[in-house]
Amino acid sequence: MSLGANLGDREENLILALRALRGGGIRLSCCSGIYETEPVGREEQPDFLNMVARITTLLPPLQLLSRLQEIEQRLGRIRHERWGARTIDLDLLCMQGLTWQDERLSLPHPRLHERRFVLVPFAEIAAEYVVPGTGATVQELLQACRDQHQVRPCCSAEQVQLRMRKARV
Repeated sequence: MSLGANLGDREENLILALRALRGGGIRLSCCSGIYETEPVGREEQPDFLNMVARITTLLPPLQLLSRLQEIEQRLGRIRHERWGARTIDLDLLCMQGLTWQDERLSLPHPRLHERRFVLVPFAEIAAEYVVPGTGATVQELLQACRDQHQVRPCCSAEQVQLRMRKARV
């Protein structure tokens, strides 16, 4: 899954989202470092902080999506416009080997292969993962990605883990 934030204390919002993911049938396995990225889609807004996390769950896709949306709402996400500024954005990228398509959710994420801000941190934690329906690894998708937006390392995965231990509840 990917996490992004460009309003408020961006790093704190990511850390709080990671902490909120734990429990309720979800286990956080690992996460990438945090990257500062230029906005995509609607560029007249603050830069984002983005990262990717691997979670383990037995929740079905739509129940997991609902859980992610509840966390977004708790952390102050208000959906005004597509690709607009936000306190937190939680997106499902893939669920091991599953393809899914309905009005609420598409798996794998339909724009995953177009977004360096997702592929760079995804490659950090799972470069050899074969994205369902593509036959390509995350690293291969990153190498083929035409997106030229800047993705700058901001803080390492180890620093994220340390921040999670110190974060407020």
